[in-house]
Amino acid sequence: MPTLWKQIVFSFASILSIGSVVLLVVALSTERWVTGTTLCQTGVDLVNASSLELEQFTGHIYYGLFQGGKTRRCGLGIRRSKIYIFPKLIKKINSSLHMIIIFFLFIAIGFAVLSLAFCIYNARKVPYQSIKGPFGIYLWNFIAALFSAMGFACFLAAMQCHQLTKHVANHRESLFTLVILEENLGFSFWLCVASAVTHGANILVVASSRIHLPKIQTKKPEEPSATGEDFLY
Repeated sequence: MPTLWKQIVFSFASILSIGSVVLLVVALSTERWVTGTTLCQTGVDLVNASSLELEQFTGHIYYGLFQGGKTRRCGLGIRRSKIYIFPKLIKKINSSLHMIIIFFLFIAIGFAVLSLAFCIYNARKVPYQSIKGPFGIYLWNFIAALFSAMGFACFLAAMQCHQLTKHVANHRESLFTLVILEENLGFSFWLCVASAVTHGANILVVASSRIHLPKIQTKKPEEPSATGEDFLY
């Protein structure tokens, strides 16, 4: 049976592993990896709009790994539409890179779950093999953090090198051309980053299980000793 300190440490590490899984699942399922502002360049050119009139042709876009949405204004009022990455848009973007991002994040979830299982095991039992102890938890957390980091790094590469937002915004636009005025990383992306940081924190927490706390020693009461004078009485 592990000591009370190790039970506390590994229980807290389990909570961190659960948090990492939740962060990745939410990041995958939400639609705010990127938020941005678009300009309907075709509408601007048609009416030769001045700088003061550009607001009438400014829209917004947001999307995640699976879907999103956009609002465009091309002089005919606000038009809202839903964006679905699968099955058609994936053919217009770098599909292999996009699938790699999703694949990396699912692998990160798998190793985060494995880390959770090892943390629970160490909180209940003392492992006899090093791979089942803290060393194993270090390894699984490192791999999970690595794949999370590669996932959001590939997404940044898709944004910067392959103009992902431009392709997403202009999907199914046959008459109008949308120009990206501004694009920002949304909270879904930062949840993925937070997951990688959580695994780093988990490694530090598990390392603290090596700390040996001083044992509290209770002072035993002194037993009365009988002397020769006591026997005289």
